[in-house]
Amino acid sequence: MSEVFIELRGITKYFPGVVALKDMSFQVHKGEVHGLIGENGAGKSTLIKTLTGVNQPDEGEILIDGKPVVLSNPNAAKSIGIGCVYQELNIVRELSITDNLFLGYYKKKKSGLLLDYAYMNKKAAEIMKDLGQDVDPATECGRLGMGVQQTVEIGKSILLDTRLVIMDEPTSSLSEKEVRQLMVTVRKLKCQGIAVIFVSHKLEEIFELCDVVTVMRDGQHVSTTPVSEMTKDMLIANMVGRSLKNLFPKKPAERTKECLRVERLTEPGVIKDISFTAYGGEILGIAGLVGAKRSETLRAIFGADPVSEGEIYIHGKKVNIRSPKDAIGYKIGFLTEDRKGQGLILDATVNDNLHLATIDKDRIWRFFVDSSRQKAVAEVNVNTLHIKTPSLSTAVGTLSGGNQQKVVIGKWINTDADIYFFDEPTRGIDVGAKIEVYNVMNDLVARGKCVIMVSSELPEVLGMSDRVLVMREGVIMAEIDRESEHFNQEDIMKAAWGGSLS
Repeated sequence: MSEVFIELRGITKYFPGVVALKDMSFQVHKGEVHGLIGENGAGKSTLIKTLTGVNQPDEGEILIDGKPVVLSNPNAAKSIGIGCVYQELNIVRELSITDNLFLGYYKKKKSGLLLDYAYMNKKAAEIMKDLGQDVDPATECGRLGMGVQQTVEIGKSILLDTRLVIMDEPTSSLSEKEVRQLMVTVRKLKCQGIAVIFVSHKLEEIFELCDVVTVMRDGQHVSTTPVSEMTKDMLIANMVGRSLKNLFPKKPAERTKECLRVERLTEPGVIKDISFTAYGGEILGIAGLVGAKRSETLRAIFGADPVSEGEIYIHGKKVNIRSPKDAIGYKIGFLTEDRKGQGLILDATVNDNLHLATIDKDRIWRFFVDSSRQKAVAEVNVNTLHIKTPSLSTAVGTLSGGNQQKVVIGKWINTDADIYFFDEPTRGIDVGAKIEVYNVMNDLVARGKCVIMVSSELPEVLGMSDRVLVMREGVIMAEIDRESEHFNQEDIMKAAWGGSLS
């Protein structure tokens, strides 16, 4: 086994009312891809911030090459050779690849007056090519795909002679092709002797890429095991403290009346002739590759994006939805893909976020709200959705991703909608939290509600949907019922690529 690069011994971190890390200990070896996994709220984010100098531990010590160090700030961590590629990329979209790579570390010419772009462009091209991206370093990063942008972030670490790269949910926004390229890049880093901490909720990525995997639960170390000695069931049991025999707890419900009908919805260049019907008591899945315009379809129905043609019917009655406010008035709820940018106000409290979509109902007179009623409803949300929060007055931005997602779900459940749009409802959340989301969906359809789910995870689509619409470039290519012979991953992918299922 290779030498240990970094070791944590008894790391403990306190926040008001919370023990975020408790006696956390583990090692990462040089040239090792080390998986880090745990439920939302397990302490992974706090651990990453501790390793990168953002947080200072209250107890314990960190050793680099066997010697104790103090990572007093992010610059101290970088100087020792620790870099991080965050889930939300730190890219300046208006700047070139070269400028992003050298930002803060520009190389000047010998005269000391001008920047040496000849050197920097050459170096940037070499770094990107070594990482599998043969691109012009003068290209603006905003014109690049997410996979290339992520490679730029990794390139920054290479430029600074980083010895450990932490990757926080690196594949959450990537296409399948970009994921494959990222895995090639990670293996190249490993061959160069660079250690990688790979944080992911996708178990298949852990098994394919990692040498060892560390499991965290409730801020504590549970296990560190070679991946070759670990099974999926063992990993899940370590994560959640119990066995999860059914990852997709689908509960059949009785399909009832038509809730939503869309006819020939069209917006040139975006969606074309979208027509389908969704019923109460069913989960209608929408599958497709990146660029299939699944989210755009939901946004068009919800009134968030314009449409030039088509008709929408709610409970058989034609309606004119010109804005999200109109959609909410027709009892449609929309759990958006971007929970932080569109679903929540991160600086606001859990209580306030849970009532964002019902503020009109909560008013008792003009600008005054019934705060006691709001609190009672919020407490029910916290209990029924198992939202882990120190209090209702906690800023929602401090919660884990899974608990933030539950707050968004609670916000829409409070509207008592008839139709729910769930756009990538389990992206970036752990297995246990996913099952809780699935159970919410089961409960909604059991009550006769209609759920329309967009998901890039085909096992999720197959596991939870009663019917599936397959889209490609803004067009519905196929509609597949759960009882159909085509209700399988191969045929859905065939339709997504434009193939016929007849």
